[in-house]
Amino acid sequence: MYSQDEIDSLLPLPPATFHILVALSDGERHGYAIIQDVESSTDGELRLSAGTLYRSIARMVEQGLIAETTKKSSRRDDDQRRRYYHVTSFGTAVARAEMRRLTRLVRLGRASGLTPENV
Repeated sequence: MYSQDEIDSLLPLPPATFHILVALSDGERHGYAIIQDVESSTDGELRLSAGTLYRSIARMVEQGLIAETTKKSSRRDDDQRRRYYHVTSFGTAVARAEMRRLTRLVRLGRASGLTPENV
């Protein structure tokens, strides 16, 4: 198991890390699919280069946030060289903690009148 201190030590998450965790939250993906998902989910506001993605993935694997999936795809049209990744339970806990942190920031901004309509 992991402690709250372990979780808190990783916060705030870099945007790329957060978006990779979100992309993997509903199932495993390979690198290019992660890039596409992040770009789509942010309406193109965040475009991960391959270098940024794979440096982030290496760091996230080392931190225990994600892991490489050991099973290979059985689909004939899938490239067997692709590496698939999934979120670990620790990664899910860290992503939830980041969501709580971001929710508090949004509440603070709203309470201060900093909603998009007022800015």
